[in-house]
Amino acid sequence: MDDKKVLRKEILNKRAAQTPAEIAAKSSRILTLLKAFAPYQQARTVMVYLDFRGEVKTREIIRDLWAYGKKVVIPVTVLSEKKLLPVYLRDFGDLVEGTYGILEPKEEARTIAEPEVIDLVLVPGVAFDLKGNRLGYGAGFYDRFLPNLQPAVKKVALAFELQIVPKIPTGPHDIPMDYIITEERIINCRLY
Repeated sequence: MDDKKVLRKEILNKRAAQTPAEIAAKSSRILTLLKAFAPYQQARTVMVYLDFRGEVKTREIIRDLWAYGKKVVIPVTVLSEKKLLPVYLRDFGDLVEGTYGILEPKEEARTIAEPEVIDLVLVPGVAFDLKGNRLGYGAGFYDRFLPNLQPAVKKVALAFELQIVPKIPTGPHDIPMDYIITEERIINCRLY
């Protein structure tokens, strides 16, 4: 467990050291790669996180999905039940600050999406290895949510190249990603 804490701190510090301009430029390159990615093009309903504290920016991704008539689902944190609730996002104007300061749709704008309708999930994280193993923020929300999805749903991490490490310590509840998209490449985790 200490290995995870040390790695988490190290990578979060590296990520925080990036300037807003660097984050924006890298996020734009990630969007360019994502738009050429077949599972993204084919998906009708995409679950995507709202970026927070130096994560890969997702607003342009959401705008792109809407522009192509795709449905956007975002995770809402339900602390009392320690779970993520998939909720449709129809307009940025519906967002308010929620758990941990992360934006989420206000109560009256929430429509829950059944996990079966989700075709693709874009997942945040602190660090990843080439096998798709993910180091999250330590609360386990995604590890509890991802098993509810259909087996064919692609799990795609969005990360900066500095978040790719040689090996992530894993446990029995950790769910690996199928792909990782950075500003430099699309990593097919099944090849490693």
